[in-house]
This record gives sequence, structure tokens and C-alpha cells, in this order.
Amino acid sequence: MDFSRYNQAEQAQIAAMIEHKQMKDFLRLYSNLVQRCFDDCANDFTTKAITGKEETCINKCADKFLKHSERVGARFAELSQQVRGSSYSII
Repeated sequence: MDFSRYNQAEQAQIAAMIEHKQMKDFLRLYSNLVQRCFDDCANDFTTKAITGKEETCINKCADKFLKHSERVGARFAELSQQVRGSSYSII
């Protein structure tokens, strides 16, 4: 996106808004990861230590969740490029 039409103060404000949104998105992703893996993997509440089975489950869960998020992000980027490309060819 071209921000050259905005003055320095407006560009700084837009950059701050984008950074804030990215941080919120990251925290939402992390929170969902923690909640999903906890719900799926935490089974034994008789001790505060994580069992080997729980640790393995958490590692697999986190890996799967992050790979899925990466794939969705890549697909979204591909579709975004296609939309941009078709918009320019129409004009």
C-alpha cells in the first residue's frame, strides 16, 4: 500500500495502528493455541508436573496449529495477490 500521499504524522499514526493490529492478531493466535492445546492435552491434574504423554501431545498440537496457521496465511496471501492482479487488469 502506498502511504506517500499522507504526511509524516499520518504515516506514523497508520504504522502504529498496523503494528497494534498485528500485535492483537498475534496474541489472539497465541491464546487460541494455548487454549486448544490445553483442552486437548491436559488430562492429569493430580500433579503440577507435565507428564511425558502430555508434553508429546502439546508439542504435536502446537506444531500442527502453527503449520495450519502458516498455510492459511500463505493461501490468504495468494488469494490477495490474485485479487490485486485481476483488479489491475480490469482497469
